[in-house]
Amino acid sequence: MTGMYARFLGIPDLVEAPSVAVVVDVMRAFTVAAWAFARGAEKIVLAESLDEALALKARHPDWVALKDGPAAPGFDAVNSPGLLRSADLGGRTVVQKTTAGTVGALAVKEAELVLCAGFVVAEATAGILRTRGSDSVTFVITGEDGQADEDLACAQYIARRVTEAGADAAEYLRRAGESRAAAELAQGVRQGVHPDDVALCLELDRFPFAMVATLEGSLMVLRPTRT
Repeated sequence: MTGMYARFLGIPDLVEAPSVAVVVDVMRAFTVAAWAFARGAEKIVLAESLDEALALKARHPDWVALKDGPAAPGFDAVNSPGLLRSADLGGRTVVQKTTAGTVGALAVKEAELVLCAGFVVAEATAGILRTRGSDSVTFVITGEDGQADEDLACAQYIARRVTEAGADAAEYLRRAGESRAAAELAQGVRQGVHPDDVALCLELDRFPFAMVATLEGSLMVLRPTRT
């Protein structure tokens, strides 16, 4: 494809479901999701609320419930790639509820195609968009009401990679590494953090799959997809 119109919107700016949406949460929801699949998870259910996550866990005790922040009763894990990377999730279903990433994906659940992304799956995500040949793609910048520079940088990089295979990621990764989210994680401002989280979120193309979210009944379900 020779061109693609990309727009970059925060969650509050979404007034209608786009045809194609790429929901970006670098630090940390969709880096965590990618790690969950790498550790063997079969699918990830994106929960609307903590209460829904706990209700799903109650109905399916073998599911793994994961949330932002510190550990909490009823939840099995927290939203940290550093803490999740040693988990054995073979064949398991993960229920994920985070502050921004899962909210962004659910906000565009009516879109024809929903991809969830971070730097760790950038090329695979771009590959899906290239294969589809989409004329217009909405990138949902989930953090800080659309102002999170780590998410915007990643979104802009993926958009560029769709049409420019040799695009240099260095400047985009630098911006993400200097973002407020990176500083808060590094300084321990946020809870449920591993010291390696920022570095893991900035690993370019760590995984060879993209992540596609689709409505399955009443649930928004994320699955790994290879191009």
